[in-house]
Amino acid sequence: VWGARRLRAASPPSPAVGASQVTVRDALNQALDEELERDERVFLLGEEVAQYDGAYKISRGLWKKYGDKRVIDTPISEMGFAGIAVGAAMAGLRPVCEFMTFNFSMQAIDQVINSAAKTCYMSAGSIAVPIVFRGPNGASAGVAAQHSQCFAAWYGHCPGLKVVSPWSSEDAKGLLKASIRDDNPVVLLENELLYGVPFEMSEQAQSKDFVVPIGKAKIEKQGTHVTLVSHSRPVGHCLEAAAVLAKEGVECEVINLRTIRPMDIETVEASVVKTNHLVTVEGGWPQFGVGAEICARIMEGPAFNYLDAPAVRVTGADVPMPYAKILEDNCIPQVKDIIFAVKKTLNI
Repeated sequence: VWGARRLRAASPPSPAVGASQVTVRDALNQALDEELERDERVFLLGEEVAQYDGAYKISRGLWKKYGDKRVIDTPISEMGFAGIAVGAAMAGLRPVCEFMTFNFSMQAIDQVINSAAKTCYMSAGSIAVPIVFRGPNGASAGVAAQHSQCFAAWYGHCPGLKVVSPWSSEDAKGLLKASIRDDNPVVLLENELLYGVPFEMSEQAQSKDFVVPIGKAKIEKQGTHVTLVSHSRPVGHCLEAAAVLAKEGVECEVINLRTIRPMDIETVEASVVKTNHLVTVEGGWPQFGVGAEICARIMEGPAFNYLDAPAVRVTGADVPMPYAKILEDNCIPQVKDIIFAVKKTLNI
């Protein structure tokens, strides 16, 4: 259908001595394998997920292991196969529906929102829709405007959906397993540029029982001067910026949201109470974005009284993504942009 694109991955975090390194791709593959094995109601469908092993090799080896009834290649019709998956979920199965990228989920957004997200509410709780919509989200490298949207704000806007956005391999595996086991429709927004990036994973994180609870953020780095809140690939940029700023005496607290909806605003509030400053970082557009929601929730809640400066958002540029690399780089938040925003809010 579409060839897998060349990845331009970020540098992985430095591993601890003796730590097991697992790529995000392999972590997702592990999660799918374990859940297919654990529950016979789970099945995977999407374009090229079976015989080709997935456009990004997330489902590598699963068709050979589980066969045609559990791993199903579909035609190029997102509205069609998303509808089939929603109907299967209503009938008691637990489908994992892969969009080759979330840009193509726009073809199926009626199925995701009107069919999946609203059915439990409209049926007074009598019809559950345990389905996972997953695939790469946001900007990749050199794929231009129609293939570069971040859908965190789009789907995070809709009641009835849970929306998760992993950064590390631990996030990816734990959140995918939790999503498959959840009785609600879940949108899982991965990042293509992270697929080949290795992260250290503990022995516990690689066990079959490991899940990351939906709706709980993770503090990736403790700090006292400013709170950085992000999700997906920009979490890594925040940690890089924090390392640079630490050399200048600025200690950043970095929060990995993990879940967009329901949002763990309590963890963000507790951090802002401690640091008195807030910077949000995301790859999506600024208007009505994830950062805008965080800023509004902080302003409306008790943590507002602890802010010593206005909250600052770092976002993608408010334009359709250009194709040229130099323009693309200027449309995606970079480490230098985060450093600039931190110094702005701290007035240094």
